[in-house]
Amino acid sequence: MAQESYYEHLFGVRDKVVLVTGGTRGIGRMIAEGMVRCGARTYIASRKEDACRETEAQLSEFGFCKAITADISNLEGCQRLAETLRKHEESLEVLINNAGVTWSQKIEEFTEKAWDKVVDLDLKSPFFLSQQVLDLLKVKASPENRSVIINISSVNGIKPSGLQNYSYVAAKAGLQQLSAQMARDLNEDNINVNVIAPGPYKSKMTAPLYSNPEVEAEVMNNFSMGRWGAIEDAAGLSIFLSSKAGSFITGSVIASDGGDTNLG
Repeated sequence: MAQESYYEHLFGVRDKVVLVTGGTRGIGRMIAEGMVRCGARTYIASRKEDACRETEAQLSEFGFCKAITADISNLEGCQRLAETLRKHEESLEVLINNAGVTWSQKIEEFTEKAWDKVVDLDLKSPFFLSQQVLDLLKVKASPENRSVIINISSVNGIKPSGLQNYSYVAAKAGLQQLSAQMARDLNEDNINVNVIAPGPYKSKMTAPLYSNPEVEAEVMNNFSMGRWGAIEDAAGLSIFLSSKAGSFITGSVIASDGGDTNLG
């Protein structure tokens, strides 16, 4: 096998059908762009139609990208997204549950709304969307070519931070244990379930940390590698877990944080 073709054999995602929720911004967009550039048939979902159209147009310059407007914070929304995907594809090989939200508030003032909104999107929706597209994930799944679910958690689900984001850390930690259970239960269906726990990436959630050069410089001093995560970091790890090279990994939580969790 030629060197280039063997590389594609190991790490290729070309022509795989991929769905990325929260794919119009932040880490989700990074992952989606990487998948598109590597030849995957990539679908992105977001609740904002204008963001969907804009991102679809931008990413379509690199390959196949189609956006679906969807609010997956409840079961009905997950069902609608799955039904829409079925109109375009007969199978799904990679599901990336990335959509999420956070909420920081003092413990004395933390509200039920702040709890329910975050837990519904960050913990409930990954489960029910996976449930609703499970039949599509099974279509091409085999011992040689396993289908993949990647749940995007956070290093805040592994260790505490200075942010008082109680529902977020509970949801992300819960997502990690949920993923382990799903990995066990879907193993015989030839479906891998893994978790990526991002650390310092630029996104709407982390915007206060780079709101001005002084704040960003101070924050950088606390990063083990002294830099933000890049598109290659988020997309590369997702592509690896979606490819044959990552097919022997399931039920794992991988921190993508420049070493902060273990070295910080």
